[in-house]
Amino acid sequence: MLKKEARKITGGLSKPSKMPGPAYNLPASQCITGSKLVKVPGTVCHGCYALKGRYRFSNVQAALQRRAASVGHYLWVKAMSVLVKSEPWFRWHDSGDLQSVDHLKKIFEVCKATPDTKHWLPTRETGMLSLMDPAVVPSNLCIRASGTMVDGAAPRSWPWTSTVVTKGKTCPAAEQGNKCLDCRACWDRNVKNVSYGKH
Repeated sequence: MLKKEARKITGGLSKPSKMPGPAYNLPASQCITGSKLVKVPGTVCHGCYALKGRYRFSNVQAALQRRAASVGHYLWVKAMSVLVKSEPWFRWHDSGDLQSVDHLKKIFEVCKATPDTKHWLPTRETGMLSLMDPAVVPSNLCIRASGTMVDGAAPRSWPWTSTVVTKGKTCPAAEQGNKCLDCRACWDRNVKNVSYGKH
């Protein structure tokens, strides 16, 4: 499959300026858990960045909707694998989140088909994670279960987590032009929790 065909099937990849590689984003409005949390002050989703700014541009919204619709395509796994396989670092969902267990299983298949790529998947869909043993996660994928409340505890039911804090953050991006630069903590399973500064 050619990359041009793969982009047509999947809606293509996004290129967040912060990241060391591309990402794949979906509409934040379709987050299962996040669409509820966004209405609750004090949660990490309240004031969601992916519902503001450039994410509201019509062309961006159209791209997000194309990607969301593509996940059910029978060639989605193959097409995503074609797009990702030459990338050393990849982030799932710089906006949006898992839509179903089947969606997660498809991501597993993409990871297995791209063993030389390090994948990172942040998610608030901890209910889906509770259904499985972390040992079944492909070794090149770090799924980080995200905490719900700002300055709240990390989820206890999963080995790799992330939190949002008002002080004591471990993510260095704010001090380096809002970029990862040489930091790869989010992808690193040896880092049990990454704490991001509230912004």
